[in-house]
Amino acid sequence: MGPVRIGILGAARIAPSAVIKPARNITEAEVRAVAARNRGRADAFASKHGIAKVRDSYAALVSDPELDAIYNPLPNGLHAEWTIAALEAGKHVLCEKPFTANAKEAEEVAAVAARTGLVVMEAFHYRYHPLAKRMREIVESDELGVLRRVETALCFPFPKFSDIRYQYDLAGGATMDVGTYTVHMARLLGCEEPDVRSAHAKLHTPDVDRAMRAELTFPSGHTGRITCSMWSRWFIQTYARVIGDRGELHVINPTSPQLWHRMRVKSGNDARTERFSRRPTYEYQLEAFCAAVLHGETTLTAPADSIANMRVLDAIYVAAGLTPRGT
Repeated sequence: MGPVRIGILGAARIAPSAVIKPARNITEAEVRAVAARNRGRADAFASKHGIAKVRDSYAALVSDPELDAIYNPLPNGLHAEWTIAALEAGKHVLCEKPFTANAKEAEEVAAVAARTGLVVMEAFHYRYHPLAKRMREIVESDELGVLRRVETALCFPFPKFSDIRYQYDLAGGATMDVGTYTVHMARLLGCEEPDVRSAHAKLHTPDVDRAMRAELTFPSGHTGRITCSMWSRWFIQTYARVIGDRGELHVINPTSPQLWHRMRVKSGNDARTERFSRRPTYEYQLEAFCAAVLHGETTLTAPADSIANMRVLDAIYVAAGLTPRGT
């Protein structure tokens, strides 16, 4: 069986890191084609990154019989539409986070994926790195004791307010961008699906958040907090913290550990640090996607997980007095 032949929807900034460069190091993946709204932009993108084919439209790309899969890094508001179009055209899909604009759309995508039997995987690349696996193992091992608190944060300055990340009609907002990671990681480390107790937004416009903080409660009684920002006094933060009645786990930069990371585990009177591979998270992710397509292996970010994540994101917006995206 040959490599998974991938087409890219849009000349997105994330595509080289997420798919193009990793594919050069993975024998089971090959980027074959790209399409963009502007043909000239697609031509320039293909030339720069050594992509053989350029298609005239998104529709032409998803229907290309020479492709097996589609990578969807389009603006958030277009994720559901074009993931469904790709599935209906018989293509597997690796879709950038957030999976869709809201939970209802996520359920619609999941239904099409189930009907077609094709692979749909949300691109939470951090989840496929050994660091994420180890974080979950430590929490589940009872080394920290009974869970008390889970805190996650991802904040960085992005004051380019004309960017699509700040456009409501494209399902923008800090919670829909960096916040997706904080929610996903809180769910991963909380080991249950949380309820949103409260949320407070810092606004760019009346309907678009530039930062968000939300308090969570889990069925077993432990609590959580997510903090995310693209422009606020929470300038640069990237961490995950889990507190139990016997210990604590603290990880710096859990989303991009290939750049730099630090894991500290305290349990009783003992403390240690653990180190992990500097191999890019995106390579682990693309390997997992290809294994699912070629060999039927299960993924860690399947549609059911995406629906659960989108439900929390929707609930955060409601708790903050804002409207969930795309509703």
